[in-house]
Order: sequence, then C-alpha cells, then structure tokens
Amino acid sequence: MGGLLYGPAMREPRFGEPTRVAFVGQETYFAQCALHAPTRDLKPRFFDFRAGVGDDVTALRDALADWGAHVVVVFRPEIIAPGAFVTLDAITLGFVTEPLKRSGGDEHPDLEWRESELALTDPANFDRVVAFDPHVVATADRHARVWRSLPLPVDDRLYAPVAPSAAPPRILFVGYSTDHRERFLINAKHEYDVLHYAHGLHGDELRDVFARTDVALNLHGEPYPSFENRVLLHLAAGHLVISEPLDPTYGLEAGIDFLEIRRPDELMTLLYQLKRRPETFERVRHRGRAKADDYRASRVWPRIVGDLLADVRTFGSARDASAASAP
Repeated sequence: MGGLLYGPAMREPRFGEPTRVAFVGQETYFAQCALHAPTRDLKPRFFDFRAGVGDDVTALRDALADWGAHVVVVFRPEIIAPGAFVTLDAITLGFVTEPLKRSGGDEHPDLEWRESELALTDPANFDRVVAFDPHVVATADRHARVWRSLPLPVDDRLYAPVAPSAAPPRILFVGYSTDHRERFLINAKHEYDVLHYAHGLHGDELRDVFARTDVALNLHGEPYPSFENRVLLHLAAGHLVISEPLDPTYGLEAGIDFLEIRRPDELMTLLYQLKRRPETFERVRHRGRAKADDYRASRVWPRIVGDLLADVRTFGSARDASAASAP
C-alpha cells in the first residue's frame, strides 16, 4: 500500500468509553441502515444531510467535531464536497450504495448516470470505502478504492416476529415507478390490493406500514441484476418477500428464504395462490426472518467499525497525506 502514512491522527475515546460513530446521509433512505441504540462498544448518532438542497457541509463538519465523532460513516460518499473531510479529526468511511456497471456487464443509461454521480467523490475525504455489491468494485475503484463489500445493514427497530397473515394478505411495494417495474405491477394492482409507496416512507411511518404488511414485492428499477437493501428490510419485518432474482444473494436462497419470479405472470400466479391460502408459504417467511438476523445493525456495525479502526491504525490512510498537504 505505497504512499500511505502510518498512525493517522484521530480523536480517540477515553479508556472504557464507547467509540462515537456518526452516520451521515439522507435520513429518508439511510436511517433504516444505521445503528441508533448504543452497544457495548459504540455510541451512534445520525446526521441528516442532503447534498444539493442547501445543506452546508461546513456546518456538518463542525457539528461532527462538536459531537466528538471518532468514526464518520457517509452513505453515498459523493455527497461530501471535495476537501471537506480532509482535515476532519475522525476516521471516515464512505459507503457506495447505488448500482454501477459490473465487470463484463451490459451498458445501461441508468448505470452511466449513477457512475457520473459517484465520480463526484473526493477520495481524499475518506480513509476507506465499502460497496454494497462486490460486482461493482471495478467501476467504483475508478473513483475511490474499495476496501470491502457488504450489504447495507438493517436498523434493529425494524425487526419483528412473523405474525399470522391477514386474509387476504396485505401486499406492499416500496419504490419509485419505472417502465420495468410497471410491467410487473400493472396487472397485480388491478387484480389485488397492492399498496405502493413511491418515496418518502421512513421512520415511524415506515414501521407502521411494515406492521400492516404480509407480502412484500421487490422489483429491480431497471432490467439489470442487483441486490436491493429493501429485501433485508422486509425479511427483518417478517414479510414474505417475492423478488426478481438477486445478485449477489448474500446467503439468501430462492424458494427457501424468499420466492423468486422472473416474469409478470409468475407474480400473478403467486398472488393468486396467496389469496386462496395465505398460509401457503409460512415456512419461507420464518426462514427469511431468521436469515435477516445476520444483518442487524447492532451485529454488523460493531464488527465493521472495529475492523475499520484496526485496518487504518495498522496500514494508515492516503487521507493522512492529503491532510498533511492541506493549507
């Protein structure tokens, strides 16, 4: 790892005190992926920040410093202006959350646009970067070197036991409309009572809607493979998930943890079966809920933060060199 400096300057917690971890991003989308309750080793806080709508990155940096953050996790690293975190006295982790072109994968205008957004990232702002999908690492590396990949964790507050299904089951889809998604949804909405939230569902309202849901649909925004974090959110809430193929699967097994569909008529067949016998796939609901426990924020974030601190302390960070040359 040539060019790195060792032993980066950082604010250290006092002996026996937890590490203060700040999560930064748009609350609507990423509060559901953060840690909110203290653990033995971490004291978390979420900072709502949206680039391009008047939020001031200088005010954010000052707020992080005033709170005394030891670690700062940024969902979508491109939202931080160039140079804004170069001298921040904390270890910084950028989290790439959007799909990108895969190695050997097909071109798509949506993927090109998402990469143009990621290209705004200043790698000097971050000690390490993680990506939600290992298949996009080669593309992400063009803009910031990826340290490791993992799915977005799930806020512990979203976890609930599997409850008996209503009759007929209550069906939910969360996501904006695209032509690809409407191919699946248009007939389903006509035949069944499908509740569709295009955007803005978070916090208490999200938990309330989830509590009144039995079946959750997951459809890709465009016809390219991906792993949407909403799958884990729904499994954690005890929903039966019906999804297009997931890639990567992150250990989820089609037909065991969730139901897989590839065509609109397959979705209609499953919804018909569930209307007649809501309990048909109860075992799948229970298996999916059990698998989701692996992605609890209170399990994942302490491990990631611990590894992050150890890695930076051992191998250093290119951000140190940037800080040394900053005015």
